[in-house]
Amino acid sequence: MSDKIRYILRKVPEITIVFWIVKLLTTALGESTSDFLVYKINPYLAVSIGAIGLIVSLIIQLFAKKYIAWIYWLAIIMVAVFGTMAADVLHIGLGVPYLVSTIFFIVALSIIFFAWFKIEKTLSIHSITSLRRELFYWATVMATFALGTAAGDMTAFTLNLGYFMSILLFLGLILIIAVLWKIFKFNSILTFWLAYILTRPLGASIADWAGKPQSVGGTGLGDGVVSLALLILIVLFIAYMTFNRQESRRETRIIP
Repeated sequence: MSDKIRYILRKVPEITIVFWIVKLLTTALGESTSDFLVYKINPYLAVSIGAIGLIVSLIIQLFAKKYIAWIYWLAIIMVAVFGTMAADVLHIGLGVPYLVSTIFFIVALSIIFFAWFKIEKTLSIHSITSLRRELFYWATVMATFALGTAAGDMTAFTLNLGYFMSILLFLGLILIIAVLWKIFKFNSILTFWLAYILTRPLGASIADWAGKPQSVGGTGLGDGVVSLALLILIVLFIAYMTFNRQESRRETRIIP
């Protein structure tokens, strides 16, 4: 398949600086929005809203003929919201410890990666040009969001690091991965997925630190305020990606 045809058929964005910024913002938005809904309305209703939003957004994404910024990022936002709820249900609803849920989602993600590679022979997101590969991609994305949520809560509570120290921990790990890829030329697919996974607990820790009360290590801004601020930023970036396509194509790829 030629590069031109592959570009036309692609269903995911190019991996640029803007991609990583919006990815981080959506992970934070998923955390703050999930917490806001669960604590402000009936938790069962909140989870139902999250599930319906996820299903509808994924259907729209799967039926789209090509990558469209607002459709793709809407799906990512709903994955972030519902992924947070799924991880919280295991711990709060079923009493599963954060360490156990983290291990569970690591195993689930490993199985998805194994099946994806076994069938498609690649884990590169630049090969997402068929429905089957796209289904593997979204299954992977959902698993990474749930894993990131559980891992972030595990460092904050089980390891007693708190929100701010968790931010520093995950940021440090991402910087190490960036150095391994950029300087030491580590495998781009491996480093991409590692960074992708870690942006989830980083974003969640940032949202919790900004929104949660000072009594539990936050700044006390409130989940609602944080969600609104994040949503505004995401909308602005999506508008940029939508209306500045030529400029976006001139950006340097972060992962080849």
